[in-house]
Amino acid sequence: MSWRRLAVLAVSSCCALPSQAYADEALHAAIEKDYQGYLAPLFEHFHRHPELSFRETATAALIAQELRSLGIRVTEGVGGTGVVGVLENGAGPTVMLRADMDGLPLEEDSGLPYASTARQVDITGDEVPVMHACGHDVHITSLIGTARRLAADRGSWSGTVMFVAQPAEERIGGAKAMLGDGLFRRFGVPDYALAFHVAASEPAGKVRVEGGLNASSSDSVDITVRGIGAHGASPHKGKDPVYLAAQLVVALQGLVSRELSPLEPGVVTVGSIHGGTKHNIIPSEVKLQLTVRADSQETREQLLTGIRRIAEGLGRAAGLPDDLLPVVELNGESTPPTINDEALAARIRKAFARELGEDRLFTKQRDGMGAEDFAYFVQTEEHVPGLYFWVGGTPQEVLDAEAAGGPRVPSHHSPFFKIAPEPSITTGVEAMTAAVRELLAKP
Repeated sequence: MSWRRLAVLAVSSCCALPSQAYADEALHAAIEKDYQGYLAPLFEHFHRHPELSFRETATAALIAQELRSLGIRVTEGVGGTGVVGVLENGAGPTVMLRADMDGLPLEEDSGLPYASTARQVDITGDEVPVMHACGHDVHITSLIGTARRLAADRGSWSGTVMFVAQPAEERIGGAKAMLGDGLFRRFGVPDYALAFHVAASEPAGKVRVEGGLNASSSDSVDITVRGIGAHGASPHKGKDPVYLAAQLVVALQGLVSRELSPLEPGVVTVGSIHGGTKHNIIPSEVKLQLTVRADSQETREQLLTGIRRIAEGLGRAAGLPDDLLPVVELNGESTPPTINDEALAARIRKAFARELGEDRLFTKQRDGMGAEDFAYFVQTEEHVPGLYFWVGGTPQEVLDAEAAGGPRVPSHHSPFFKIAPEPSITTGVEAMTAAVRELLAKP
């Protein structure tokens, strides 16, 4: 069934912005009308039918269909399942708007009436449940909403807008795949690149824009700890990789606590450890999976070098020969830190204050080391000025209740994750539209 046949969502009052004056009442009214009759059921469709990284075929096809319906020139299959739409409107710069579109291998338990029950075979060959547990459904809905506004209001801007629906952000591979497939060579190097992320921990209807460091680097590291198998009752006749892996998990924490400056952030998290088959068998190997985060390239290299040094050093201390030392490998899911262009951030923040209203802007200290492969689009040899900003996703009263000791707001990547769709999507469309009108304003 086409998503257009779905009933429009009944959005409760707690999920809408309180009555207030808007800096651009006409823009806000047009976006609200789009939401009620068009974007709400589109969002519900995306949320009900999430797809995994590099498996976003139906999602990509629907995005392409919606962009084409607006008269936008669309190319599919860029970097696998990526979609690129180009809207030309006279002379001027090119602005790239990027939205990620993949879901996560989680079984949804949000309680939403439009919760996902989808299952899909991952690129690993395993069938898993799938949900949008990070708000990418908000991002692609807002991308289409922005395209609608810009296509309908060509008199206010001049230039080219490149709409990019990117696969596999969750595997940190989609941006590299699109660039490797000639994104900039085939469609032109943009003068500016913009993206946003909805944030469940921030107030719905508001926007956070900051220059400089915006997201950390991320590297996925695989370690194979090898040993010599033996009977569990005779450990002296083998080399126990479980024991060595346990030592390694603890020793790796010293990289951050004892080798980095206390003022320099870093994270080394062992997210997975697997080995052995039975109680009384010492196995031949144990596998660990790590995520490593840093805010600078220097710290990133220090942590990655330290992981290899500690793993090999513990192997030697355990008496392993060189051919059985732990093997440390980067698995390809890596991205550098995301750095916002300072001048662009200041310019867009002023535009948001003017177009959305000063009271819609807020600042907040980072409370984690999340990463984003949007960095690849701006840290190319072309040095594209980039801006990655944040749109709040949870009503203020819900955040206040949490602060007062009430129910915790579910985090991203949780089976309980949910956001308030109306203020999140409409604010995303307002912000993206305002940014493009600023950067492509007619003389």
